[in-house]
Parts: sequence; C-alpha cells; structure tokens
Amino acid sequence: MSRIGKIPIDIPSGVNVAIDGNKVSVKGKLGELSQELGDLVELAVEESKLVLTRKSDDKSGRSQHGLYRSLLNNMVKGVSVGFEKSLDIIGVGYRASKKGNDLEILIGYSNPVSIKAIDGITFDLPNQNLIIVKGIDKQKVGEVANMIRNVRKPEPYKGKGIKYKDEVIRRKVGKTTAASGKVGGKK
Repeated sequence: MSRIGKIPIDIPSGVNVAIDGNKVSVKGKLGELSQELGDLVELAVEESKLVLTRKSDDKSGRSQHGLYRSLLNNMVKGVSVGFEKSLDIIGVGYRASKKGNDLEILIGYSNPVSIKAIDGITFDLPNQNLIIVKGIDKQKVGEVANMIRNVRKPEPYKGKGIKYKDEVIRRKVGKTTAASGKVGGKK
C-alpha cells in the first residue's frame, strides 16, 4: 500500500468536490481547480474525506496512487488557503515594481525585465526587494517563481541576484592578494 496514497484527504468546510467519471473538480472560496485522474485509481467521498484506492497492484498503479493523492491534496489546499512563494532581490540598485498586473525587475541589465502575469497568479511587493508570488495552483506558483529566479540566479561570491526566501546560497571564497606571504611572485 502506498504510504502517501492511503492517507485520506480532509475536505474543509466551504470546499465542494464534484466527481464526474475520471474528472474531479474542487471549488472553494479562492477559486476552482479540476484534474483528470488516471485509469488505475478510484476516488470516493466518505464523511467529508476524499479516499483514493488503486485498481491494480503493479508499479504504475502504486505510483499513480500516491501521485493523484498529492495532486488532489494540493487542489483542496489551494482553493481553501492558497499557495505563495517569496523571492529576495539582493544587490545594489536591484529592485522590482508592478506595472499593472505585470512585474518589472531592474536587475543590472541595460533594460528592465518584464514578466507577464499568468491567469490565477498575483504578485505582491511589500518592499522593492521582496516579491511574493500567490495563487491557487501550486504548480503555476512554483513555475512563475522559478521563471523570476532565472532572470538572474544568485552568484556564489557576493550572493547578488534573485533567490528564494528560504534558499541558502553556498558562498565561495574570492581571490586572495598578498595574504599568503608572497609579494611580487617570487620569494
């Protein structure tokens, strides 16, 4: 039995789940998401809980069991609470601003980089060096946050660039001059 797949999903109040054959629709206060299930899993609603069972015990059946349980859990959490990712902008003169729904980043290039807003994704800017990407679809939030980070990844010497809030940058030691006792190349 899949350790993830066998855990039932709690349906919070205010969230409606509709099952139509292979298609599952989850509707909540923040929006609506739908997912097509694979052929090897079945879904049932029991006492405000979603329960997934698999039809076959082969490798693909076991993998789909855990996969679709995780996807459905993310859908329920997304329409009730939502997802967000925070990104820090580190560097002198680096900053972000909003132009309508789009995001404009000054990150050391000759022109500002503009990132278009995707449906269901919003940008919050508490200050000019912090970007918060919000949405109900976990995959889209992660994809847009990665797209923003790829504009200028953090470099290992000074740490300048765009990084996730909880990301740890492995720092390298820079050049050393005359600290080793050798001056002029010969000793």
